[in-house]
Amino acid sequence: MSCLPDSQTTLAQDYVLQGPKSDTLIIFAHGAGANMHHEFMVNMSDQLVSAGFQVYRFNFLYMQANMQDGKRRPPDRAPKLLLHFEQVLIDVGHKIEQGLIAPKRIVLMGKSMGGRMAAILTSAEHVFLSAQAKEVAANICAVVCLGYPFIPLKGGEPRLAPIQTNPLPILIVQGERDKFGGREQVPAWTLTDKTVLCWMSDGDHSLQPRKSSGYTLAGNMQLAVSNISQFIASNG
Repeated sequence: MSCLPDSQTTLAQDYVLQGPKSDTLIIFAHGAGANMHHEFMVNMSDQLVSAGFQVYRFNFLYMQANMQDGKRRPPDRAPKLLLHFEQVLIDVGHKIEQGLIAPKRIVLMGKSMGGRMAAILTSAEHVFLSAQAKEVAANICAVVCLGYPFIPLKGGEPRLAPIQTNPLPILIVQGERDKFGGREQVPAWTLTDKTVLCWMSDGDHSLQPRKSSGYTLAGNMQLAVSNISQFIASNG
């Protein structure tokens, strides 16, 4: 793991590689406001490892800086996030060469913003800046978005392009009450035949249901992992 200088000129790697070697490596990106150590990220990773996957989760550069000095910064713009995502793929490639991991397939997964970046990175419109990253990306078989941020909070058109221009199978695990796109809104938008929507009962953007609903976060998380496992098995 590396510390990040204030200038953010170094594409440092701050990551956790969890679980024994597996045929499937899940690269897990965090959302805009919470880092890779957030309870949601850790809980999801733990359950995925228990399901037989190896998980590589990481912090984007701005989040590394937040952790270093305690200040709260907004996310970097998409080009910088994607550049770091490419560095993550390169690091994964190094670990494959070193024999630390041996995946037959790679799945990109992200919470909210992380899922959107995963979808952009694998979309037909993305041009890789690194041949090394592109080589690793050739092994990506699917994308999983946990709480996809369809609607910008400041208003505007839904962010459909990364999904509509993506050649890979995409699983979107979405809370029914997600303010970034819930069950009343998403069905009205055109996605792709390769996009699978999995609705979490009464869930919000973090899949958390209301106590009065009778559903639980633990139940929604377990259902999410079950659907992710089935999705990967069908698209590996």
